[in-house]
Amino acid sequence: MKQFLALAVACLLSLPVQAQQGVPAQGRVEWAFTPWDDAEAAILRVLQEAKKTIYVQAYLFTSRSLAKALIEAKSRGVSVNILTDREMLVKDEAGRSQIPSLAAAGIPVWVEVRYAAAHNKIILVDPEAETAAVVTGSYNFTFSAQARNAENLLILRGSLKLARAYLDNWRRHRMDALPYPQGLSE
Repeated sequence: MKQFLALAVACLLSLPVQAQQGVPAQGRVEWAFTPWDDAEAAILRVLQEAKKTIYVQAYLFTSRSLAKALIEAKSRGVSVNILTDREMLVKDEAGRSQIPSLAAAGIPVWVEVRYAAAHNKIILVDPEAETAAVVTGSYNFTFSAQARNAENLLILRGSLKLARAYLDNWRRHRMDALPYPQGLSE
């Protein structure tokens, strides 16, 4: 048994490991910890600053305030695109998800169907501009994340390389997603 374990460890250690790429720390970092800090207000400020594009990856999206801000951004000419988790939409028996209303407002929505959980919680604002902002953390785009849960939120500004890496990842996920509502029946 010891020989088998030694061989297994040796095999694992010989596997190529892809190093994570990094960029020098730069720009501005903002944070919020709920329920004490108003993370939703911080996200709303970022959405209001959008000039060209907003990309969202949402595991769960029930916040009416955030949905309204995305619809307002679209109405002022900002391109808004959303990826969402299929399982959370299917389980939304209470009808709290804002995804149907976002899609009804003409915002393109794609459903991630490849994963057991598409658990990303990301908003990218103008990720190809010098003013790029990456919003990420454990914070789901929900009332509970703000009022009931212990969550964290980071807003990373001024790192174009980081924003582009997140955008590349968003696009990679988009390639595997299906348009809403077709993705719900797959």
